[in-house]
Amino acid sequence: MAEELLKENAAKISGHLTWSLLAVAFLASFGSSMLYGFNLAVVNSPAEYIKAFYNETLTKRHHWIPDEHFLTILYSLTVSIFAIGGMTGALLVGKLVTKYGRKGTLVRSTVLVFIGGSLMGFSRWFRNPFMVIAGRYITGVHSGISLSVVPMYLGEIAPKNLRGFLGLVPSIHICLGVFSAQVLGLSELLGKEEHWPLLLSLVLFPTLVQLMLLPWFPESPRYLLIEKGNVHATVSALKCFRKKGNIQAEVEEMQEEQRSLSSIKTLSVRRLLMDRSVRWQVLTIVVVNIGMQLSGIDAIWFYTNEIFKNAGIPEPHIQYTTVGTGAVEVLAGMLGCFTIERVGRRPLIIGGFLFMGLCCAGITVSVLLQAQFPFMSYISVGCVVGIIAGFCIGPAGVPFLITAELFKQSHRPSAYTVAGCLNWLSNFTIGFVFPFLEDATGPYCYLIFCAICWGVAAYTIWVIPETKNKTFLEISQMFAAKSSVQKEEPTPNSHLKLALMNGYGSLRLHDEK
Repeated sequence: MAEELLKENAAKISGHLTWSLLAVAFLASFGSSMLYGFNLAVVNSPAEYIKAFYNETLTKRHHWIPDEHFLTILYSLTVSIFAIGGMTGALLVGKLVTKYGRKGTLVRSTVLVFIGGSLMGFSRWFRNPFMVIAGRYITGVHSGISLSVVPMYLGEIAPKNLRGFLGLVPSIHICLGVFSAQVLGLSELLGKEEHWPLLLSLVLFPTLVQLMLLPWFPESPRYLLIEKGNVHATVSALKCFRKKGNIQAEVEEMQEEQRSLSSIKTLSVRRLLMDRSVRWQVLTIVVVNIGMQLSGIDAIWFYTNEIFKNAGIPEPHIQYTTVGTGAVEVLAGMLGCFTIERVGRRPLIIGGFLFMGLCCAGITVSVLLQAQFPFMSYISVGCVVGIIAGFCIGPAGVPFLITAELFKQSHRPSAYTVAGCLNWLSNFTIGFVFPFLEDATGPYCYLIFCAICWGVAAYTIWVIPETKNKTFLEISQMFAAKSSVQKEEPTPNSHLKLALMNGYGSLRLHDEK
């Protein structure tokens, strides 16, 4: 009976793209996700200026002349500590979103950007290199939080027929962040020695816009109803986000999910990992999030300039070629965003990873044959662009989206904690391991990335179902069958019933007989 009611309500739950949904998607992504992409790329162009600043301040303030090896270690720490901060932020996600909500967490975490951006911006004025490192760590904590919370928030406020589109808006903004850092880092703009502190502190502007405007929009309706039991706030939030549509059916679907939960309390990470009913979902987020970072994309981003230099591109022109790859990222991200509701999640993941694997193999072949056939250097450049495009069209954003879709409300915060930690840990690992891997294996190291890409694609083909246009409870029931766990019958831990009023509905308590 409950299952029939769920299917009947699910058919009614669809919505149109309203200005409020679009505004929230833009504000949440612009002030959070874009900063992640910006911070990934912003330290590349001023690298020599930052090293010179470290050398100058250590020499003048501490009367110690550091050698080149120490400066390289200090700069590497500046780059990599962002990922350490990200992993710290990911560990905090579960507790923060449970206590403050999805929107509340995003708004409160903006203070981290103001602290981190200010430290980096005033570092040269105070002649303190450790202010740059501390600022990078603090902005990393913010990115670790927002990288999980933004897709969680957008996934919960979106109607099921728009969840894929809104869920990939953050990935477009990540690409825009990388692109904007590349453009602003050009020597004609802020890529000068006197401007690098300003370049690093530009993260303050998007955050200020988010802080001024995002608090005016509602919290996630699912959080308000399922976790807080605030039914009137839930209806108000749905009215803001939907304008049209069957709000009654959507609230009943949330209540159905609430009744299916053995506990409304958020599960800890330990309990999530021990829960047999979600073992396939947990394995899925492990595979796609580790595969996302170990696909070779980070190695490509870190060493793009070196590949372009080996291809014979003149050094003064490499910065413009790099900006071109940033434009490809944005276009590929937009293509994925506008096609996901047509083709689904699986084709974007499978196609993206297969194409990336093919391009990784292409880099190996082109580098090996480059001495005999000089034109192969341009093939390697094409493969680099292909890997970036293949990544941004699907694997860049879909893993964060399906992390929201595969879990019920009580499991979702801990699932994002696990996914975020694995994502950042893999990011940090590849940044340190890749140089040694390349020294040991040469161009054959890209075959390892090829195998990982094709392995994730194969896992997706055989294990991950299509989640397009399905409710969270329907997706959980699909995995319940795979896990050989009996479907839970709803337990009456909620007695809320919706009564229609003025076309939207109001809530009143009703005891089920």
